[in-house]
Amino acid sequence: MKVFLIVLASIFGSVVLFVLWYTVSALLVSPKKEYDRNNGYYRFMLNVGTAMGIFGAGIRLHVEGREKLPEGRFLIVSNHRSNFDPIVTWHAFKKEQLAFISKDKNFHIPWFGRIIRRCCFMCIDREDPRKAIRTINRAAKLIEKGEVSVGVYPEGTRNRSCQGLLPFHNGVFMIAQKAHAPVVVMTVYGTENVRLNYFRRKTDVYLKIIDVIDAETAAGEKSDVIGERVRNDLLDALSEIENKENINERTNVS
Repeated sequence: MKVFLIVLASIFGSVVLFVLWYTVSALLVSPKKEYDRNNGYYRFMLNVGTAMGIFGAGIRLHVEGREKLPEGRFLIVSNHRSNFDPIVTWHAFKKEQLAFISKDKNFHIPWFGRIIRRCCFMCIDREDPRKAIRTINRAAKLIEKGEVSVGVYPEGTRNRSCQGLLPFHNGVFMIAQKAHAPVVVMTVYGTENVRLNYFRRKTDVYLKIIDVIDAETAAGEKSDVIGERVRNDLLDALSEIENKENINERTNVS
């Protein structure tokens, strides 16, 4: 019993110290400032917190096509099904140091909002075209300077039905064009099940890099042409995944 109490006290103490560390570090970040340098200390904090969150959520991550990643910085785009999409993506590609373009309210989440801000994550206001262009230009400069690779969802918001794809905001591809960077196209599948499986079972999440549009090709095409290519790639890949799932379900039933 004594040993159990000691272990319990040690765990509790470690949790308290971790929370204090996160709190103090986060409070040192200005919630109003835009940071253009990827800070290694806060990137480490983000990775630690993310790893703990993924473990706690019971996510089993499967990554395919990592060998297709280009050298240097890039723009990565994918379909969008869940709030977990960017989290599992920057965790899977820690070495690439991704910074996502995200909605404003994510930057107001206690601790987390300030930490992602310090890691060069960017807020975009799609209701204001001038502010949106400003974010696109900033993202392009971050890639061009080699600070981070940038992640963005062309659908703009979560596809809650998980059927097909929502209409694309093709302007996001201007980031790659302005930065003279390649576009990495990836599918995400399974994140929509995470919240349904909390405390019940583990959730398998699949990330697959299906295409890479080189910098020269991206720069030489209009953004809507790139958008159409990416959309078709994603629809084909998602259709293949869904067909496999349907076959597996029929096999299990029989």
